[in-house]
Amino acid sequence: MAAILNSQSRSLTLLRKQFFNSNSQPHSTPRWYSSQNTNTHNENNDNNNNNKEPNHQSVKLKPKKKKAKAMARLINSNPWSNDLESSLSDSLSKTIVLQVLRLITTPSKAFQFFKWVQQMGFSHTAQSYFMMLEILGRHRNLNVARNFLFSIDKRSNGAVKLEDRFFNSLIRNYGRAGLFQESIKLFSTMKSLGVSPSVVSFNSLLSILLKRGRTNMAKSVYDEMLSTYGVTPDTYTFNILIRGFCMNTMVDEGFHFFKEMSRFKCEPDVVTYNTLVDGLCRVGKISIAHNVVKGMSKRSVDLNPNVVTYTTLIRGYCMKQEIDEALVVLEEMSSQGLKPNVVTYNTLIKGLCEAGKLDKIKEILEGMKGVGGFTPDTCTFNTLIHAHCSAGNLDEALKMFDKMSELQVQPDSATYSVIIRSLCQIGDYGRAEELFDELSEKEILFSAVGCKPLVAAYNPMFEYLCGNGKTKKAERVFRQLMKRGTQDPPSYKTLIMGHCREGTYEAGYELLVWMLRRDFVPDVEIYESLIDGFMQKGKPLLAQQTLEKMLKSAHVPKTETFHSIFAELLEMGCAHESASSIMLMLEKKIRQNINLSTKCIRLLFGSGLKDKAFQIVGLIYENGYSVKMEELVGFLCQNRKLLDAHEMLLFALDKDQSIDTDMCNTVILGLCKMNKLSEAFGLYYEMVEKGVNQNLTCLYDLKTALDAGGRSREAGFVSKRIPEQGHLDRPAPSPKSSAEKSRPQKLLETQKSTRRGQEALHGMSASNITTP
Repeated sequence: MAAILNSQSRSLTLLRKQFFNSNSQPHSTPRWYSSQNTNTHNENNDNNNNNKEPNHQSVKLKPKKKKAKAMARLINSNPWSNDLESSLSDSLSKTIVLQVLRLITTPSKAFQFFKWVQQMGFSHTAQSYFMMLEILGRHRNLNVARNFLFSIDKRSNGAVKLEDRFFNSLIRNYGRAGLFQESIKLFSTMKSLGVSPSVVSFNSLLSILLKRGRTNMAKSVYDEMLSTYGVTPDTYTFNILIRGFCMNTMVDEGFHFFKEMSRFKCEPDVVTYNTLVDGLCRVGKISIAHNVVKGMSKRSVDLNPNVVTYTTLIRGYCMKQEIDEALVVLEEMSSQGLKPNVVTYNTLIKGLCEAGKLDKIKEILEGMKGVGGFTPDTCTFNTLIHAHCSAGNLDEALKMFDKMSELQVQPDSATYSVIIRSLCQIGDYGRAEELFDELSEKEILFSAVGCKPLVAAYNPMFEYLCGNGKTKKAERVFRQLMKRGTQDPPSYKTLIMGHCREGTYEAGYELLVWMLRRDFVPDVEIYESLIDGFMQKGKPLLAQQTLEKMLKSAHVPKTETFHSIFAELLEMGCAHESASSIMLMLEKKIRQNINLSTKCIRLLFGSGLKDKAFQIVGLIYENGYSVKMEELVGFLCQNRKLLDAHEMLLFALDKDQSIDTDMCNTVILGLCKMNKLSEAFGLYYEMVEKGVNQNLTCLYDLKTALDAGGRSREAGFVSKRIPEQGHLDRPAPSPKSSAEKSRPQKLLETQKSTRRGQEALHGMSASNITTP
């Protein structure tokens, strides 16, 4: 016990001594992937000068650098214009062009310069094309970058061929923007164009997939890398895999890839071990992690733990609130001759905060005044502010926030988010909104310094703004967060619902599209709110597009939702969209409304889309529904579309649908007048076959037309079925109406008519009658 207490005392003394006496060090970011410095992973070789130039060559390059700086200064300070172009030097070399591109601050101006020098006769090289692509990608101009990538061959007249590094650049930038689906698509496109992916290509994609937690997909890509393309993984590959699986709490998989390294003769470096230690610490296996650290030097004399290794261990112990053990590691670190950096200190401070020892931290920080020791940075203050806010000491947190200004320490997204969230929790939305506006105006979220912002941290403020008619303000900050590659499904919903409440449905729909592009699934409420809003605004086309996306998200809209959109599309006369709507309903087995279906077919015929109309009628009947056939045929007759009416009646007869005899009379007479005798007789013959020809009054006219057309056989067939056989002239009116005839007499006449029909049909089938 005494030994432990002595160890703790020494560690605390050491900590205080190092806090007060160590030189202030810049904030370092742990390097996770590889400690090897290989050109394989630095594709932009423009910046690599492995062989130092002689001094006299360096002197010669200075004028070019001076000229490049002057040109870049002109471009950065003036809008692009003809005057600007004329003031630029026309003496262009490869070195000057590359240097100017690097120095231009705006990607649009860099692109203008890139195109201008080509117009001036400069021939771009693969290096300048790659640099332009990198500039566009880094600044999130991803659509422009993609179009530029696929225009390289044309722009260079075939002189510059597409290489894997061009694709790798855009794949990485898609990943940084959170568009991992776009990265995958581009990787597939690269392969389909015959550009073989390199180890760098696979490393880029594996990193993106594992950051999104797509472990199974990452395994498939790794297998493809080995079996399909025969690409040999390197240490960088394994460090990505180990870190990715460890970050997803799959430490056993991480160790599997660690063992796999020897198969490919890849030596694990300190980064590999740091990654394993980090993974073990994350799952609470701190003692195993400590043993791994102790075993590093046994594997290789040159393999020793570094500051990152020990800091990771300290963080592991602090996470378990074993502060004493963390201090022991700190002493062990110092005994190895390693100086703690600002990350180490911040890790300890965070551990003390989580252990509730805020007074001890305050005492240490007060003791730093006037001493050239550790200087608190943004991360330090964020830790303290978060601790005070979590403890309910908002006043202390605000004092710390003011202290940052006093010490000229720049607040970042995390600083603002924790204070804004705490102010929202106590209902001080006025002060919270002031800080939110400050965050937006200063564009702090765009800063690459500090912690990566989390969208979820701003949800309370988004909810307040969107609930009080200020969705546009909330979206401005939300879009800044998206450009940093961060996203959060609940935040999307908050903003979309805010737009719906304010009636700005198109803005909500745009966010829906962004949400889907980032592989998030909107819920039913989002879709229904947008659809209802578009319907209220009289925009059924957008409602239909939203409904289609809803179905792709595996949600099933209500039947009335389908019908209301369908009805509005019909009302607006949107023929193509109406056809798509009814076909979608049939595909999804949505109950049909006979009135709407009939109206749709009328609209399609009226719009000249008869093939689509007949196709949909067929689908309607195949699915067990029907249309108002008499109404449709009447519409077609009214619009002088007798051939379409004839085809529709044949369809009805084939489906054993009841048809109106008067309508058939109209169609047959109309076809006769058009001299479409085959069609007219064909319809009549089908009616005879179906036994629905008894009440036709057009037979004399049909027979006459067939005689006149030289179709005596068909005319004879009709003649035998004309009432009062033997009088081939038009029959005179009967002195006695049919209503006056006795029932037995009518029955007798029916029987005779049937016998005559059978006799006439004997020996006469559809195969030997001329039909269409």
